[in-house]
Amino acid sequence: MNFILSSLICTPLLAALVVLLMPGYLQKPIKAVALLGTLVQMGLSLLLYVSFDGNAYADGRSGYQYVEKLNWIGLSLGSLGQFQIEYFVGVDGISVSMVLLTGIVGVIGVISSWTIQKQVKGYFLLYLLLLTSVMGCFLALDLFLFYLFFEFMLLPMYFLIGIWGGPKREYAAIKFFIYTLVGSLFILIVMIGLYTSVIDPQATARQLGLVGNGVPVPVAVILEVQQMLQDNTIATTDLVRTFSIPAMMDSANFIPDSLLHIMSDVTLWDKPIRFVAFLLLFAGFAIKVPVVPVHTWLPDAHVEAPTPISVLLAAVLLKVGGYGLVRIVYPVFPDAAAYFSVFVGGLGVLSIIYAALCALAMNDLKKLIAYSSVSHMGFVLLGLASLTTEGVNGAIYMMFSHGIISAMLFLVVGVIYDRAHNRMIVNFRGLASAMPAYTAFVVIAFFASLGLPGFSGFISELLVLLGGFRAPEATGLLPRWLTIVAVIGLLLAAAYYLWALQRMFFGKYWIFPELREQAVISDLNLREYLMLVPLAILALLFGIFPSLLLNKIGVAVTGFSELVLQNGQEQLNIVLSSIL
Repeated sequence: MNFILSSLICTPLLAALVVLLMPGYLQKPIKAVALLGTLVQMGLSLLLYVSFDGNAYADGRSGYQYVEKLNWIGLSLGSLGQFQIEYFVGVDGISVSMVLLTGIVGVIGVISSWTIQKQVKGYFLLYLLLLTSVMGCFLALDLFLFYLFFEFMLLPMYFLIGIWGGPKREYAAIKFFIYTLVGSLFILIVMIGLYTSVIDPQATARQLGLVGNGVPVPVAVILEVQQMLQDNTIATTDLVRTFSIPAMMDSANFIPDSLLHIMSDVTLWDKPIRFVAFLLLFAGFAIKVPVVPVHTWLPDAHVEAPTPISVLLAAVLLKVGGYGLVRIVYPVFPDAAAYFSVFVGGLGVLSIIYAALCALAMNDLKKLIAYSSVSHMGFVLLGLASLTTEGVNGAIYMMFSHGIISAMLFLVVGVIYDRAHNRMIVNFRGLASAMPAYTAFVVIAFFASLGLPGFSGFISELLVLLGGFRAPEATGLLPRWLTIVAVIGLLLAAAYYLWALQRMFFGKYWIFPELREQAVISDLNLREYLMLVPLAILALLFGIFPSLLLNKIGVAVTGFSELVLQNGQEQLNIVLSSIL
């Protein structure tokens, strides 16, 4: 068995263990161990990305590569059947880009953290634990395992903001914790409902003695077990319930008369229970994305978090929310995904426009970029709601591209804050003459984020808009006017970025008088070049050669779109007819 995925998860964990055993006064060795751990993780993610076969995806339940599957917890519950939780990890075209993004940003974050002086041991210990959790989320194919990683992200991030953040760090940390915890509870409720409703056909076949332990289960046997399940010819004691996400994606694995079966006549608020489950799951991940109106924790968290944590939060943690929608919510509840497509797309457009207007009003450069993140993640929802191949490709591409560009944006804010201990746009003028190299990277980051052709942001926005405009004919799920309104977001992005650029960097050099004594305005140093140059190259590389990413994700996205669209249309009629 290839253990590259476990190595990706465990490498920062092992580095954290080494840091834990080191004396706290060894600050430079602690930083070196953290850097080495993230470099190894990045190397493994690059190796995985290069070796990944982008054509190996057949449908929504296959195509996973480097799979590791081991029984973790198994109990006999008597008349309730068998209880099973697995260590089940794998990677496909939907997750491989997120794995690469996490590896790259993890290293950038450590380099950015090199100036941390306060409680260095605790900081890097929490940082490495956070990386472990994020990577685990992108690789887990067991919902229970995913939920553990998803929940564990809360603690490191809470302390990283609450201890190393700005003046209002306690407020921001608590707000982040409460919002995310509420979302996690929504996910937990649905997770329990799914567990009571879904079986593992392979494990059930072994329980019935149709195949021996350790022997691969033929497809014919799986189909036989599924037919027996629907015919109610399997004793309840022999049913092996599961948290497997691929098993949940197949409606044939749902137990008849169970709560979330497509024929269930259970309703809540006059809606089928599957629709309610979809909304709860969607809300749980939408908070993490975040989506307007549950976005208010993000600007506060970004403003108070130290620069490296803002980088990690914007570049990677927000993507866990979008990834959860693609990996879990849509394929498990395709019927509800089709039914609520206008609702999801509408929230995406609302996020695009509202957050862009907020960014336009911001004087704090970091808060401006925080709202721009909310706006850009709205394109992910719009592309996903379209369920077109172009739209979903654009959504995945946007998550990867935004991860690279947002990391760069928060780093350039950190540069000026380190020198002047201030981020207010009105306090600076003409920085281009004093910091020409820095200005060049700011221009690259701003233009990449607003979608200038040649940068990765342009490719992602173009694909989402193409998918949105084609959706009325291709899927019939999304009205064209939503996409037309979303285009306004591109104009607003150009407005707030160009206005900030004009006010801070052009004209005669000037700094607010009260800042002159404490500000040491100098151009980029070597450490800052090491952070910014790779990100700028990646933004250009994936903008000029989009096939580098599309060749890895394209086949998986096509399979995902076709599966969700086909199953959604078929199951929607069944669900609605079952409650009449």
